Amino acid sequence: MSSKKKAVESSGKRHSSLRLNFEAVCQAVILALFCRSFVAEAYKIPTASMEPTLLIGDHLVVNKMLYSPATALIDKTVAPSREVRRGDIVVFRSPAEPEQNVVKRVIGLPGESIHIEKKRVYINGKALEEPYAYFSKPAQEDSQNPFLDTRGDTMPQTSVPANHYFVMGDNRDNSYDSRFWGTLPGDLIRGRALMVYWSFDATTEEYLETKLWPRFKNLVSTAFYFFSDTRWERTFQLAR
Repeated sequence: MSSKKKAVESSGKRHSSLRLNFEAVCQAVILALFCRSFVAEAYKIPTASMEPTLLIGDHLVVNKMLYSPATALIDKTVAPSREVRRGDIVVFRSPAEPEQNVVKRVIGLPGESIHIEKKRVYINGKALEEPYAYFSKPAQEDSQNPFLDTRGDTMPQTSVPANHYFVMGDNRDNSYDSRFWGTLPGDLIRGRALMVYWSFDATTEEYLETKLWPRFKNLVSTAFYFFSDTRWERTFQLAR
């Protein structure tokens, strides 16, 4: 076999190998994008609004298929779905700032009436048991008008519209939620928080930093303190 023919065959093999590698990369990217769009997505906790259930620096896996309507029998078998339930911890697009994702707990469901008296939540007139709720301050009321208490300790009765939910942070004295901006439209919900896959001891300022150089320094710091500042005991802890 001539050297010219060998060179042609070798070149063809290299092209074939490059093509296979390129196709594999494309398939991996498409699969990753599909999973991120329809199956699961990562989300990190930047604020203390869900403490002590979820801490600043918790990184979550979000189940995006749970609330999606099943369209065929195989969907119900392989990827079962259901309605949003009270107590679910959900990630959603903020109605106040649509470019941001937020995590809160579902408290009120469509069609229910809800009001708050001295931090106690009532659903359809019945007090709600909330073992997850955390309060750092005693209840206070405005002496002029208790319904104008800016900390959300007291709230007049409101009805939850169809396909809307009333959501609140577990850290009731440090949460900007439905008490202030109203009910959450169901179509803004991205999924249910499933579990903590990694937890790193960090601050809100570090996670909300937008400038390039400080973000780079935070990244280097995370790499340097990865082992010492990782909360290993929270790894794979269910979000509930």
